[in-house]
Amino acid sequence: MREKIFDVNIRKFEKKDAEPISRLIVRNFLEVNSKDYGIEAMKELAQSHDADWVRRIAGYAHMYVFERENQVIGVGSISSFWGSETESILLTVFVLPEFHGKGIGRLIINTLEADELFTRANRIEIPASITAVEFYRKLGYDFKNGVKELDDEGHYRLEKFRKA
Repeated sequence: MREKIFDVNIRKFEKKDAEPISRLIVRNFLEVNSKDYGIEAMKELAQSHDADWVRRIAGYAHMYVFERENQVIGVGSISSFWGSETESILLTVFVLPEFHGKGIGRLIINTLEADELFTRANRIEIPASITAVEFYRKLGYDFKNGVKELDDEGHYRLEKFRKA
């Protein structure tokens, strides 16, 4: 097992975070997700995930930043699912590639699952990349309606139910 990282500062998104978060996401697309989706598709997707895109997500979601030694190493956000009081969705869950396998992804999910948008929800959905689907399944998320198929965006739709 790889080394675990525990000296991580967790805080809410600030405007200054938009650029480093965008770079983190783009690195994941090009270095990690490209293995499942192809480099050309990921280069195209990377163009739309700039700092303005990050700020838009942060404008309606609860976005958390994970830092180590003043470097952004992870991000995760949660939002109401189309305005629902009883359903939420996890978004923008990414870890710097060199920190994969060190517990940061689990820390992000644990943080999002402690957020009020998670704790008030009966159902939480996550659009999972091919790359990340098994990670989320280990954390209790399963295929939406039991259907294992990619949607139009190339994601598996996963969900978790909370007891009321």
